[in-house]
Amino acid sequence: MGTTVFERLRPAAAVVDHALHDTRHSVFWLDELERTAHPALNGEVRADLAVVGGGYAGLWTAIRAKERDPQRSIVLLEANRVGWAASGRNGGFCEASLTHGRENGMNRWPREMVQLERLGLENLDGIQHTIERYGMDVEWERTGQLAVAVEPHEVEWMQGKDFLDQAEVQSEVASPTYLAGSWDREGCAMVNPAKLALELARVATELGVQIFERTRVTGVSGNGIQTVSTERGSVVAEHVALATNAFPSLLKRNRLMTVPVYDYVLMTEPLTAEQREAIGWRNRQGLADSANQFHYYRLTADDRILFGGYDAIYHFGGKVRERYEERPESFRRLASHFFTTFPQLEGLRFTHRWAGAIDSCSRFCAFFGTARGGRVAYATGFTGLGVGATRFAADVMLDELAGVSTERTELEMVRTRPIPFPPEPAAAIGVNLVRAAMNRADHNQGRRNLFLKALDAVGMGFDS
Repeated sequence: MGTTVFERLRPAAAVVDHALHDTRHSVFWLDELERTAHPALNGEVRADLAVVGGGYAGLWTAIRAKERDPQRSIVLLEANRVGWAASGRNGGFCEASLTHGRENGMNRWPREMVQLERLGLENLDGIQHTIERYGMDVEWERTGQLAVAVEPHEVEWMQGKDFLDQAEVQSEVASPTYLAGSWDREGCAMVNPAKLALELARVATELGVQIFERTRVTGVSGNGIQTVSTERGSVVAEHVALATNAFPSLLKRNRLMTVPVYDYVLMTEPLTAEQREAIGWRNRQGLADSANQFHYYRLTADDRILFGGYDAIYHFGGKVRERYEERPESFRRLASHFFTTFPQLEGLRFTHRWAGAIDSCSRFCAFFGTARGGRVAYATGFTGLGVGATRFAADVMLDELAGVSTERTELEMVRTRPIPFPPEPAAAIGVNLVRAAMNRADHNQGRRNLFLKALDAVGMGFDS
């Protein structure tokens, strides 16, 4: 196999050692963030709608339901704290795409892509409108996203109306690795993800939603009216929306539909004025390179750089475990790749390192459905693009619970389900074979082998 730029231009080990020295294993976004505490549920309550999950999908569902019908009684149940999992620890890219990018959408639903792209942009505009309407302090920046080519074979992937040649992309952000770029100026915003989760919770409670934290749901039962059972109580509700993300589904039919894949992130200390000048980045776009194993990175409000991605690690058994969040080899690899990208920042240190589980499904984007005669709705499988797509998913679930046909519910993308993952040990074997094949493709001018082509043909994928 050949080499990638991250191997050809690897920084000295001492540079990485210095940068990682005294890094805190803590989520920067959640670190020292003041939050409102919500009580745990004790006893039985009744509601028109019970929402399971206190991340973006659950919070958006509660808010959108209240906006549709302010008199509707809504209870939201969260096993830990609002926004503590994926919603509070992601990179803070809020993308318009509902299909994990145009290429994935075109491969699966080519006849719907114009419609899906329009709906995605309308959804992103809707998020911005909600932020403005309720005065949400979430560090929202509609700066777009710049995809960059760091290998010669990736340059042709950048071609299009937003194409930037090497000189143009270097004038936006200075990195010796950049060969070309493509700047989507409208389809992505930067946001503080933890603040977004907490502000959604604030808005929900102000609209009259009851939120219960430290309340783990143990089951959902009932042929008509549903009973949502918890460890210390229950909610009796007309309808239930399940927004459980990477955690085990409460519906047996969905147990093999997603797998938790761990993604790793570093955060730098704030850049000095001289360091900012050295890299440019005046337009503050989100950045992502273009290999199968890709990095995403962005500036924070106080001019730190978040740098994450590349490794997407699946652990045998498909469990979500805190111990999986500490993986020194992944953090060292990210630090090395960071200084390959920005060698002019040598000496900069990382203050935080963390990880989190992504609810990955085989088609790379969310899927939807109902159960119990339409009393229960679910949306999951966002595969890393849930910051924006969860609002769209909330509307889909509410449409389905209302039993109404809308433009959203008639989409083939909404009406179809992905291929399930196999049970263990086949799941771990398969996922690791795919990761190895994707790594080989990145080292072979992007050429996908027969194994990956076969998976592409049946719509079975794996991504971070």
